[in-house]
This record gives sequence, C-alpha cells and structure tokens, in this order.
Amino acid sequence: MPRTRDATDVTGHAFAPGHVTGIFAPRLGSRDPRGRGSVGAGLVLELGVHATARWTPSGPDRVTLRSQPPGSTPISLDAARRVLGDLGGTLTVELRQQLPVGQGFGMSAAGALATALAAARATGSNEAKAVETAHLADLFGGGGLGGVAAILGGGLEIRDRAGIPPWGRIRRLPFPDPVFVTVLGRPIPSPSLLRSADFLERVEAAAAPGLRSLADRATPMRFLRESEQFTDRLDLAPPAVRRAIVRLRRTGASVAQAMFGRTVFAVPSGVEGRARLIEALSEARLPGVELRAAAPSSQAL
Repeated sequence: MPRTRDATDVTGHAFAPGHVTGIFAPRLGSRDPRGRGSVGAGLVLELGVHATARWTPSGPDRVTLRSQPPGSTPISLDAARRVLGDLGGTLTVELRQQLPVGQGFGMSAAGALATALAAARATGSNEAKAVETAHLADLFGGGGLGGVAAILGGGLEIRDRAGIPPWGRIRRLPFPDPVFVTVLGRPIPSPSLLRSADFLERVEAAAAPGLRSLADRATPMRFLRESEQFTDRLDLAPPAVRRAIVRLRRTGASVAQAMFGRTVFAVPSGVEGRARLIEALSEARLPGVELRAAAPSSQAL
C-alpha cells in the first residue's frame, strides 16, 4: 500500500542491466501499447544502471533526477513522474550508469526500468505496474523498441512476440562466452531513426531471414550468425565501425554492430580466438572491454 503523506523519508534501490541488440524488427500494430515494441534477439549484459530513489511524502510536490555521468535523462525522468503519480511529495532519483548512453547498450530502457522500480520500492507502489510504466516511458520517449521487455531476465533473449509479458513472449538461453565491446565515435540518436518509416521498412527487410531462422531454432551460434548478417544487410555502420567489424572478423570472432550505436560487439571462438581478438583490438588501438552476459532467469530484477 502507498505510504501516507506524513511518513518519514523512504529509500528504494534497483538495478537494471544493459543490453545489445543483434537483430530486431518493429512490431507497433497492437492497440495496447504494452504489446508494442519489437521482435528479435540480443544479449543482456552484467553491467547497466543502478538507481536510488528517495521519497519525502511531506515535502513539496517535485521530482528530481540526477545521473552519473551527468547527462540528459528525459525518459527516466518521465518514468519517475509516472510512478509518483498522484502520491505527491518529493521524489529524488540518482542514477549510476555503467555503460555509455546512445551507443546501443539499451541504457534508456535500463534507466527507465531502474528508476521506475526504485521509485516503486520507495513509495510502496506496485512493481509490476512500474515495469509497465518503464516500458511505456521508453516506447513513447523514443528510446527504443522493446528494450524493457528484453532486460527483464538475463542471458541470450529471443523476443518471439513484442511487448512486455504477458503481452510479449521471450525465450532465454544461457550465454557463457565473453563479449567484447568497443565504442567508436559519437552516439547515434535512436528517436530520429525510429520515427522514419523508410528506415523501419529497411529494418524489416534486413531482419526477415534471420527472424525466421531463430524462430525455427534459436542457439547462441545461430544468434551470432544472424546478427552478423543483419548488420551486413542493414548497412547502418559508419565507416569506422565497418572497418572495425571487418578487421575483428579476421580473428574468427563473430562480430556485429550493436543497434543503434557506434558500438561493435564481438564474441571470440575459443581461448585461442580470444587471444587473437585481444591482439587485433590492441593493434588497431580499439578500446575493447570484455563483458559477460547476465545469468538467464524469468525475472532477474
């Protein structure tokens, strides 16, 4: 139950993981926005966004959000306001972002989800509703298409039906291999791309063969292969990103662009392949970071 206006300050904490999308296609036809988003597949990462929310029921009606590193976080702010709703009081949220924003790590979805859950825990609000709130804030804020649904559990996620559960349907598989990421250049703004009908048609055409393959049988290797082919068919990578992809693939690694950022993610082939990949990153002076996928679960948050 929501706490009364005269309660003392209450604090809530939450973590939401980042994510790299290897292949996707928009699905925006549902009359209920909770069933909109995308189908496709990606990797849920061990790093993401930590949120701390403090609610002062007796304070003035105000929502404040601060992030580290500093930056604009309108989608997370919208999520905080939606959770607070008519409860009133002062809600202050602090975010700690462990991955770059606007580079294909799903940080708008992670920020919205961590914010909504932390605010719900501080105010005593329903956490399932908070998940819906985060999804809607990210969807209508132009942050992504289904990022919140993707990160509700770990591992390799395959979105067979768009939207957050129970509207959406998501399969999850373990992904034990290391994932190397390298960021090359300034962010690619998602909202402008997601508002372009021509671009979304390109995405649909590029994704169709891979989506059929994953629907037939999803495995980590098939995901990596279809992500590479989707990157090549969509041809969205700027020149520096394309050069990095070509160079790193020569090591035998599976390499693709994280949608939509100037980020390359690479999964090496075995121990020797990992050594070759690290050597190639060093020789090209690419800022590679080795990450792990979060452990799969039905509700990791």
